[in-house]
Amino acid sequence: MSTDERPIALPDHVAGSGTLDRLVDTAREYARAAASENTLKAYAKDWAHFTRWCRMKGTEPLPPVPEMIGLYLADLASGAGPSPALSVSTIDRRLSGLAWSYAQRGFTLDRKNRHIATVLAGIKRKHACPPVQKEAILAEDIVAMVATLPHDLRGLRDRALLLLGYAGGLRRSEIVSLDVHKDDTPESGGWVEILDGKDGGGALLTLNAKTGWREVEVGRGSKDQTCPVHALEQWLHFAKIDFGPVFVGISRDGKRASETRLNDKHVARLIKRTVLDAGIRSELPDKVRLALFSGHSLRAGLASSAEIDERYVQKQLGHASAEMTRRYQRRRDRFRVNVTKAAGL
Repeated sequence: MSTDERPIALPDHVAGSGTLDRLVDTAREYARAAASENTLKAYAKDWAHFTRWCRMKGTEPLPPVPEMIGLYLADLASGAGPSPALSVSTIDRRLSGLAWSYAQRGFTLDRKNRHIATVLAGIKRKHACPPVQKEAILAEDIVAMVATLPHDLRGLRDRALLLLGYAGGLRRSEIVSLDVHKDDTPESGGWVEILDGKDGGGALLTLNAKTGWREVEVGRGSKDQTCPVHALEQWLHFAKIDFGPVFVGISRDGKRASETRLNDKHVARLIKRTVLDAGIRSELPDKVRLALFSGHSLRAGLASSAEIDERYVQKQLGHASAEMTRRYQRRRDRFRVNVTKAAGL
């Protein structure tokens, strides 16, 4: 959203003052923090696309007209013209982006209006298909992947990143948003504490996740080569990082850690590269293998590999329901609990 839209402002009948103007600025900061940076960027692109579509159709985007929005959704789904048809999930996201953008401009978009709801329901009925799940990275896979990494500074960083992301069941955005301490940087998404304990202790991650603040416990592994906490300690020590982002870039000569936080796309690229280097699913062409794995493969791998009570996996992943956790489990025993026999049949 451009700065001249000023979604948070004083009412017209209230005279401004230094104190009130400062509060307006503070309120704007809180409003910007209502959604993640990536979400805001996506919503801005959604609004730009819709306004461009409106201009091409000879209409205005403001105020919201349900009939036109219904036509817009139909256009997205049909793939008419040079643009390909969008998936149902992308269309649903576009509609959420429009609703958010209208709200910032003082308008309400009624998604239940029949001109919108019936078109969207028809799109889902005609075009919806089961979600394509990314391949899970299992325990033996992650061990093979980190074994391909060198033992220089870049290798230490990437090893810690993969092992911590896997053991914590973290999203790629959560991995790269970690700071060493609380409040180290304004854009921090959480911080790390290394704790001792009678069972070896581990790393306590405090995350500002999609569902709110949560704590993730990452215990020490059975051996240093695959221990996420040991890998993290090694990286922080040799990179001389004691403040700011945990995962940062490396100088061109590979000898110094920079102060620049890694982008979450680095996680996806690292996963794909090490999957190829480790020979995982080598019976498939490289292009197919690259498409099978993504940042979500780490979370799916933890959910599929951890042989513990499902509720503990649910807590680690930060899921609100067990059903969501089961979506991540690629090889769970679906009939371990036999309700048919329990019912007496």
